[in-house]
Amino acid sequence: MKEKGFEEMLDELENIVETLEKEDLNLDESIEKFEKGMKIAKDCNKKIEEAEKKIAVLINEDGEIKEENFDIQ
Repeated sequence: MKEKGFEEMLDELENIVETLEKEDLNLDESIEKFEKGMKIAKDCNKKIEEAEKKIAVLINEDGEIKEENFDIQ
């Protein structure tokens, strides 16, 4: 099965939020949607962290372009 992309997961999360806000769900359905939304949010955060690790910053050093790893503090 193909892994969902960040944008696709974000769209799904937005749909879950809209459903929870607008629809008249019973408690069990609401909890199920909430749990699914929390899992998607966690997966989105993981994707962001992975992307941050891959970011490289180009720095002009003594007239040469140098690539460094992006470091988040």
